[in-house]
Amino acid sequence: MAEGSCCHQKHTPRSEELKRDVTRRVNRAIGQLNGIKAMVEEDRYCGDVLTQLAAVEKAVASISRIVMRDHLQTCVTERIQAGDDEVIDEVMDLLKKFS
Repeated sequence: MAEGSCCHQKHTPRSEELKRDVTRRVNRAIGQLNGIKAMVEEDRYCGDVLTQLAAVEKAVASISRIVMRDHLQTCVTERIQAGDDEVIDEVMDLLKKFS
């Protein structure tokens, strides 16, 4: 898949539990971001805004780890079992995006 292009359909659907968990976490992060936006608009103390930004960054990183684990356990495993070892390069490129 070309850089920045989207999207493939997942062969093995995500579990309903995973979908609910990720959706809940994303909605929470969106709420945090909306709160940060309000803090900036209200001229709240920079340290408080930065603290909230750090919290939302950690929340998004946690979501990324959950999705990466699912990707490794399903998509990557399936492609390797099918003899497609190019997926390893894809995983390495994905990991670079999170470091």
